[in-house]
Amino acid sequence: MDVSKYMTDLGIAARAAASEMASVSTAQKNQALIATAQVIEERREQLVAANALDMEKGRANGLEDAMLDRLALTPARIETMIEGLRQVAGLPDPVGIINDLKYMPSGIQVGKMRVPLGVIGIIYESRPNVTVEAASLCIKSGNATILRGGSESINSNQAIAECIALGLEQAGLPATGVQVVTTTDRAAVGALITMPEYVDVVVPRGGKGLIERISRDAKVTVIKHLDGICHVYIDKDADLDKALSISLNAKTHRYGTCNTMETLLVDESVAADILPALEKEYAAKGVELRACEKSAALLSSCIAATEDDWTTEYLAPILAIKVVSGLDEAIAHINRYGSHHTDSIVTENYTTGRSFLTRVDSSSVMINASTRFADGFEYGLGAEIGISTDKIHARGPVGLDGLTSEKYVVLGDGHIRQ
Repeated sequence: MDVSKYMTDLGIAARAAASEMASVSTAQKNQALIATAQVIEERREQLVAANALDMEKGRANGLEDAMLDRLALTPARIETMIEGLRQVAGLPDPVGIINDLKYMPSGIQVGKMRVPLGVIGIIYESRPNVTVEAASLCIKSGNATILRGGSESINSNQAIAECIALGLEQAGLPATGVQVVTTTDRAAVGALITMPEYVDVVVPRGGKGLIERISRDAKVTVIKHLDGICHVYIDKDADLDKALSISLNAKTHRYGTCNTMETLLVDESVAADILPALEKEYAAKGVELRACEKSAALLSSCIAATEDDWTTEYLAPILAIKVVSGLDEAIAHINRYGSHHTDSIVTENYTTGRSFLTRVDSSSVMINASTRFADGFEYGLGAEIGISTDKIHARGPVGLDGLTSEKYVVLGDGHIRQ
């Protein structure tokens, strides 16, 4: 295959589809989403069979358990895909909304209209359900998209792509509105991120190495989804029952996700009360603890933490633990070592909680809640294109609004400038 020509052809088709997608009605976009959900419902067995091929290949290639977990299309995840499509169909359509319309002294009216970004390239690894999440949001926001999943999920992604194409066609929309790259050649990524004439925005979802490469080499705008070095801080005024439950869920609910806690910070005044109980729970789950000197003194079994542990996204049953002297040290640690993804405080002190919200520089900041809630579905976005850790218009879980921009619109009635 001539990868350069192939990607150029995809780009040309996507640009043509984007022009059509930008002007279709909300009803037609919703029809495509509902139709796609129905096709996936009818093709559950085919999706599971395709995913089984990827899982078998992944095991043979020695994929780690966390990566296999991300790759798996379980019945529950297929159901979530279907529900996500229906939920996105039920969301308000941001396209065409005019905000802040006001009269100017000249008599003209000036406002801002929400418009699609155009063609969005999305590069991701492992999780085939991302194909549906990304496609649904791009369809509803009036964008065309080119999806490049990981080679490990090629069979799953192609099976899902067929479902989406059928859904689009049933609604009278161009099947090229959502295109899934069929080649596993890595040159496809290089081509996708260097086609500004066809691609308006690239959203990479994957490991740190992938993000760094795309940020360095891209010739189009990048909405970055960096690694998830997420923290839970147990404050001196925490309800320890809540702290136990939240800290356990944030780490062990799923290991292979970007919103999983990787570092636990504990105030020194409650460390002796909470850490032994947490150690017992983590041991039952097989979680390896890497502890600072102060926390190690309170644990019966752990590994000494190194500087690298504070900046590592394990995506595995490994947890770094540090005892801190109070709120200031906890916030300083998070802002220095975190990835600006998601951080949570457990406290019953209103003032302390508000201070944490204000001072922690992350895309999601929480009080008395597990970091696992940092998710487009849980935030009511229906799905997410990714979690942006950039400081741009799209920050945190990127839903419909994050896939649109604004343009000024001016309403006049023969007005001329004097």
